[in-house]
Amino acid sequence: MTACFSCGKGLTIEGKVTRKELCPHCKAPLRVCRNCRFYDRSAHNSCREPAAEWVRDKEKENFCDFFQLADKPSAGGDEAEKAREALKKLFG
Repeated sequence: MTACFSCGKGLTIEGKVTRKELCPHCKAPLRVCRNCRFYDRSAHNSCREPAAEWVRDKEKENFCDFFQLADKPSAGGDEAEKAREALKKLFG
């Protein structure tokens, strides 16, 4: 099952994800790098697809031709991201 990168809640999506599709739970855009199966923070441009163009904001909808909805959200298990969010809440 796939899940939203933003809220982590499960998604039931059939077919392609369009640029304007939003998570039904938190209204975050779904066609973003963080929801893509190729997203990998340790890879060049944070993407395992070598032909993909660089995307500045990994949480903003984009037009990437290689986008495929990931089976798991990228936020789960990302300790550095969780720490940044905690700091934002504390000082932001």
